[in-house]
Amino acid sequence: MASEESSRDDDLSPRQREVVKLIAEDLTSKVIASRMSLSVKTVLFHRQEIKRRLNVRGTAGIVRYAIRHGIIEP
Repeated sequence: MASEESSRDDDLSPRQREVVKLIAEDLTSKVIASRMSLSVKTVLFHRQEIKRRLNVRGTAGIVRYAIRHGIIEP
């Protein structure tokens, strides 16, 4: 599984990595949208796309990815 995630690391855009970081910091889509000057709908789209690219089902999978790839500290 880790090798799958490593190969997918390059698939995330810098914007998506930023969204991953903010999700992992337990911020809501509304707060993320405000901080990034985006609409909530755009943040929700980023969340879905991130989950699809990382092949995870929810926020916990995104957080695990962020920790494993040094986007946030445990």
